[in-house]
Amino acid sequence: MNDWTPRLNSTTALARLPLTPEEGFVLSRLDGATPVRHLTALTGLPPERIQAILTRLVEHGAVLPAPTSASAPTPSATTPRSAAPPQQEESSEEEGEPLLVDGEETLTPEEDAPEEDASAEAAAGNWRQLFERRLHPLPEDERASLARSAEEPELSAFCFDPVPAVIKSVLENMRVGLGHARLIARHHHNPVGLEALCGRAAFASDVGVRRWLVRNPQLPSGLYRRLWSGRRLLEQYKVAMDRDVPEGTRRTAREVMRTRFNTAPAEERVELIINTEGRVLASLVGLGVDGKTAALLCGRTYRSPMLIQNIARWSAAPPVLIAHLLKQEAVRRQPQLRMLLQRHPNAPADARRG
Repeated sequence: MNDWTPRLNSTTALARLPLTPEEGFVLSRLDGATPVRHLTALTGLPPERIQAILTRLVEHGAVLPAPTSASAPTPSATTPRSAAPPQQEESSEEEGEPLLVDGEETLTPEEDAPEEDASAEAAAGNWRQLFERRLHPLPEDERASLARSAEEPELSAFCFDPVPAVIKSVLENMRVGLGHARLIARHHHNPVGLEALCGRAAFASDVGVRRWLVRNPQLPSGLYRRLWSGRRLLEQYKVAMDRDVPEGTRRTAREVMRTRFNTAPAEERVELIINTEGRVLASLVGLGVDGKTAALLCGRTYRSPMLIQNIARWSAAPPVLIAHLLKQEAVRRQPQLRMLLQRHPNAPADARRG
């Protein structure tokens, strides 16, 4: 049972179900990727309580029943797309494997971030309403005191408090979990409170917390640098290109990526160039590569016109790589690619004459 991953029933009008606040809280944490064994950390509720709530949610029709050992579940027309084998969100630091198209690696899709379903949005709206109507009128020091020992739904409501001192009290609450951390990362707009949140390593490393942090317009650039400067280049690139991320954070992400590109292992540089089909090279103007990186790039067969074209426009492309590309079958078949490579300043002299 602990290995079961609860999934919402897309045929049920979740907003109309007669759920208790606690049931609604647990329901809002079901993203189709988190197994039962991790819901305790995500909600702060004990395992036996989680099991009882999930049983009631299944009875309400809000959650699909757990598959039995006798019959494995099969996809149906009513199964939501997110019910397909999801990328595990938990705290894995590794990215998914690159996709292969005609033997050529291409950009790994963005992590399938669990979308905020109607029930999650409704729950967040209820908590915000609770905070604004009942909690916000209280003095700040009283709110901070109450937040240290609050239970649901008040604990989730306190995550909407704009005062950093109250957020620090929420983080001191023994019932606080990843769900509360994600609420704070998304809805708290004070740099001091975000710094306090990231002072907890378990929260700072959570994929969901990081996703909302980079979308938070008040994320300090210094905090971003501390959290992301050691991460893989491909992850930094995704932040830099994400249109849901504020421009200030995207700019910081590009700066961090450029700095790390100078010191990253050759394999990581190649991964970035290949998996983005060379799109990243426009952000790496003025940066070159070492001999090992060039050798790894020359050890590949190139079939993607987009990748070849982007490398041909990269002023720092090593001469050996230009020569290698000119030998590729894809270049021989497409005169425009060959012409781009021949015009490159690092193209071999005999290639220019040809």
